[in-house]
Amino acid sequence: MVAVVGYPNAGKSTLVNRLSGSRKAVVDEMPGVTRDRNEVPCDWNGREFVLVDTGGVDAADPSHMQAQVADQARQAVDEADLVLLVIDARAGLVAGDEELADILRRSRRPVLVLANKVDDAAHEAGALELHQLGLGDPIAVSALHGRGTGDLLDAVVDRLPAPDDGSPEDEDAEADDEIRVAILGRPNVGKSSLVNAILGRPRVIVAPTPGTTRDAIDTTFERGERRFRLIDTAGLRRKRRHRQGIEYWSEVRALEAAQRADIALVLVDASEGPAEGDLAVADEARKAGCGTLVVLSKWDITSVEVDDVAERLQTKLRQRPAVVTTSALTGRHVDRMLDTVEELFERYTSRVGTGALNRAMAEIGAARETPRHGRRRLNVLYATQYRTRPPRFRIVVSDRALVTRDYAYFVENQLRRRLGLEGCPVIIDFKSRS
Repeated sequence: MVAVVGYPNAGKSTLVNRLSGSRKAVVDEMPGVTRDRNEVPCDWNGREFVLVDTGGVDAADPSHMQAQVADQARQAVDEADLVLLVIDARAGLVAGDEELADILRRSRRPVLVLANKVDDAAHEAGALELHQLGLGDPIAVSALHGRGTGDLLDAVVDRLPAPDDGSPEDEDAEADDEIRVAILGRPNVGKSSLVNAILGRPRVIVAPTPGTTRDAIDTTFERGERRFRLIDTAGLRRKRRHRQGIEYWSEVRALEAAQRADIALVLVDASEGPAEGDLAVADEARKAGCGTLVVLSKWDITSVEVDDVAERLQTKLRQRPAVVTTSALTGRHVDRMLDTVEELFERYTSRVGTGALNRAMAEIGAARETPRHGRRRLNVLYATQYRTRPPRFRIVVSDRALVTRDYAYFVENQLRRRLGLEGCPVIIDFKSRS
């Protein structure tokens, strides 16, 4: 674990993206973009490690939000094997840098001081000032242009402890077996509060202001014999065509999180009831191929009936997801929700035998006539499942051109009901007989 810390706007997230060769950290010219700890995998010369991006620490800022940001940065330092202190060499040392250096000295963690924004040789003199921190020779880099980052990665790898004996095969098997759960929803429906309630600790920052979460934050934990990966995301708005800057990239990260998740928890604020924006979020989960579970959050401050909400959502959501209630404040029903996630994951990864599938297709054929065009009628020959996560079926027919949109939806809904796949995307490929 390599923690990246520094004063606001020193270029920490830009450096994380540069070193990892990714765009996982949201970057903007405005200070204070990063708030939570964001773990980003990185490798260099065959050595793998994790970069932990943190929010800017400014001891002079008395706000509650800054106190939470600073606490997250301190936790990153406590868990780190190496700390990168990033300083804007052009701005020079500020009081906040010296306070951070003092905190790092007391932490007894190995530290590398980075003079960032040294874009060319003319700015290297600014790096010399950093010697007075007493944390060793500063390394001049430019996160924006990549200058000096190769030497920095060499220094990082040299200072990391020896790797453990876990084989890559074991790690791959563990990652394949974990349940990846994306927490999706409109702004301020309680996504981060739910993550903290599940974990039993303040892993992500919570505030009443919409838009607090900006990055997609991964956290793993084990429950019994199951390993989960929770992905907290930024709020999704129904109309995002004109989004720009931080808001745009935060929503991009949220949609990317859905793409790599198995299960999407679509949070609905129970105190407000379902809105059109909630339906749009659920549809994004469907497009991403996630199993979907609707979670009525803030159940401690509502008087609505869950059956009424479930009935409305069942008629509007194509995946027919189950609806559960939770309260992050009281912890009510959180364990029950996780039980439902495990059950949904079993259906999401299940494989239906060819015999059972074709019996279901025969029942579907008896329930409704197949489409016809003129004197030609569609014949369904056989079906097979050829993929899981999500379930995907191939149905061989006499002529695919005779399959209407309405009939395809009918078959999808019938298969979901008859095979017990409620909440799962059911993907069907109709194929003409060769």
